[in-house]
Amino acid sequence: MQFHTILTSISLLSCLALWPQAPAHAQSRDAGHARTDEVILEMSQAFRKADARRLSALLPQVRGHVLEPWAAYWELRARLETATPGEIQEFLTRFADTYQEDRLRNDWLLLLGQRREWGSFMAEYPNFRMNDDRSVRCYALLTEFNSRELDVARQVEELWLAQREADDGCAAAAEQQIRAGKLPPQTAWLRARLGMENDRLRVATQALDLLNTKWASTVSAIYANPAHFLDGKLLALRPRTKELVTLALIRLAVGDPAAAATEIDKLRWKTQLTQEERSWVWGVIGKRAAMRLSDSAMAYFLNGQDKFMHDDQLAWKVRSALRAGNWVQVSTAIAAMSEGQRKDATWVYWRARALLSLAMGEADRAEATRLLASIAGVGGFYEQLALEELGQRITTPERPTALTPEEKETVRRNAGLNRALYAIQIGLRSEGVREWNYSTNLHQRGGMSERELLAAADLACQHEVWDRCINTSERTKTVIDFEQRFPMPHKDAVLSRARQIGLDPAYVYGLIRQESRFVMDARSGVGASGLMQVMPPTASWTAKKIGLSNFKPHQITERDTNIAIGTGYLKLVLDDFAGSLPLAAAAYNAGPSRPRSWRGQNGAPVLEAAIWAENVPFTETRDYVKKVLSNTTSYAALISGQPQSLKSRLGVVGPRDASATAMSSDLP
Repeated sequence: MQFHTILTSISLLSCLALWPQAPAHAQSRDAGHARTDEVILEMSQAFRKADARRLSALLPQVRGHVLEPWAAYWELRARLETATPGEIQEFLTRFADTYQEDRLRNDWLLLLGQRREWGSFMAEYPNFRMNDDRSVRCYALLTEFNSRELDVARQVEELWLAQREADDGCAAAAEQQIRAGKLPPQTAWLRARLGMENDRLRVATQALDLLNTKWASTVSAIYANPAHFLDGKLLALRPRTKELVTLALIRLAVGDPAAAATEIDKLRWKTQLTQEERSWVWGVIGKRAAMRLSDSAMAYFLNGQDKFMHDDQLAWKVRSALRAGNWVQVSTAIAAMSEGQRKDATWVYWRARALLSLAMGEADRAEATRLLASIAGVGGFYEQLALEELGQRITTPERPTALTPEEKETVRRNAGLNRALYAIQIGLRSEGVREWNYSTNLHQRGGMSERELLAAADLACQHEVWDRCINTSERTKTVIDFEQRFPMPHKDAVLSRARQIGLDPAYVYGLIRQESRFVMDARSGVGASGLMQVMPPTASWTAKKIGLSNFKPHQITERDTNIAIGTGYLKLVLDDFAGSLPLAAAAYNAGPSRPRSWRGQNGAPVLEAAIWAENVPFTETRDYVKKVLSNTTSYAALISGQPQSLKSRLGVVGPRDASATAMSSDLP
């Protein structure tokens, strides 16, 4: 697309109404203007390098530019620790109602909390519109307890236990509540358990440091060598020692579930650890065994009690039970989950399936039907499966009423959206995406209605910013525009190539949508590039296999080359897995060797592919397989105009026939 389409997307008069000065994108992009864009890009690099001096020197050169709010944010954020309150308030006032204002407020609130400047914190906190930072929320709860003695213990506990990393805000609030006797010390031990279970030593040491500053070294030693700690324990355990033993057993289970199972089954731990402590450890052992697809996982889980296991352990218990065909345990483990997790479409679907499998009468079947109906739709993997369980197929929803010129004009004049589009077009995709998401957020003050979201998605589609088009359109619940959610850029190239090599175009589109959201220059953190996110070694290997002569690594970012290599590789892995769409999708994401092992050895059960996909050990790949297959079904409905079945595309997954040989055993 031409850059000037964004530069002229709103009139000069509209710009003047939105901005103190006429913004850069209301003018033609002459040489001087292009130079200002270059200064903006230079400032973004200086910000990444924390070069505050350079940022301050460059800022005057971008006054009046549409991205000046970003430039001003970078400059002030880089020196926030030394900035005066007056400078901060001047920024917040000048850029009021922008993403940059609220982003800086978030940063400022964190700094005020770290400094324990509670008066300034509480004066600014009510203005924080995003309010999506757990640490800031914890600081706010801490001050609310100090000033008004509100009962905040439950909220603090929930936020602290949900934090993946060690942070100051929630730890400070938890310490306050523990010292005030509002939270029991056991909460800190639970936090330490989660740290041990999830390979986060700092989480564990920070939690126990709130109870006793001398315990950090002991916990570190347990983390490094849990077996050594367990070998040295005497039979008579004190309460603190019991908790340390529990941490050691958890840590042992992370690395070696079988060894942990043998250890915890010893008489001394059976008699001296509580049922709660033992159940948590068995939950970790079962989870880690299930993640290895071990047949022992279910037996491990059954040694503990569901009511003492946390949601992630219970999720893996359900997965293990599905593999074993144990519908009773599927049902009981889901029933033990927190209310919030039980409402997730994944567990609603499997709870309904368990009821249907165990149905003792009409009441069970009626409840299963109710559960399926509560999630059934075209919006995702389990929603589509629920629809099919109810006897329906996946079809393209009727398009909503066409957007009016007024609806389109409203979002076209939205300063945040225009600033986001401009940032994306000059290469500041991360900044543009964040501002776009902020500007379309339904939950922020003055957020968008569903019709406005459709109009915003339409604006992104018109500018070929496909990822924002898709993600924005996906947020509507009652009005669904399938053509927005499942666009088909590069249609001639994709359809032609797919049909040429015998691939279903819907499958190719389903994969590209998940891989890159059609962002041409997408590049992953591990180096995958382009529409189909191909890794350089895979590209070189595939180029030789498909006869693409004179291939050079830099060509992988060219559209047609990327499509040719990506589809070529997809066809090779699909053939290698005998046409199994879920196995090929897993291979494309995680490499072929992993799904080969995940499908099991000779004698492994043949599973419906939905159960197999739910048991994929890697969270990213598990999510990827489900989304690619759901996308494929939706694209097929769009392309064909006919009802489609996700179940038929999933099929079943079992071990490879021992007599079969891999067609492409050297697949990278």
